Amino acid sequence: MEKIIALIAGILFGAGLAASDMNNPERVQGFLDLLNWDPSLMFVMMGALLIAVPGFQYLLNKQGKPIFAVGFSLPAGKDIDKNLVIGSALFGIGWAIVGYCPGPAIASLVYGYQEVFIFVAAMLAGAKTQQFIFNTK
Repeated sequence: MEKIIALIAGILFGAGLAASDMNNPERVQGFLDLLNWDPSLMFVMMGALLIAVPGFQYLLNKQGKPIFAVGFSLPAGKDIDKNLVIGSALFGIGWAIVGYCPGPAIASLVYGYQEVFIFVAAMLAGAKTQQFIFNTK
């Protein structure tokens, strides 16, 4: 059941990205362009937060556990260390240069653009390289 719910959530997320045009890398790069600023990304993020924050607070505080799982999978680490800062910086630099982050890139695969396939392949290769270097699962 968890896999079905995850699939439905992924499809809804991808549809939301497509409907808001946030899987378009020019939107992201337009948000980061201070001379020709496009605030649409900010409005989409604010709309998402207005729904997600109260929903998560309700689920975490009132319900205690997800409906279709035994518990929440929350990050255990809360420290801001060198690896987190370096990883965040690399993510932000890559996002600014290419205009994709993982969710929109995967959702954009359905368009069949060659650059999206290259980006996703590089993203997966980078994830595997990180696992190999740091011996994580």
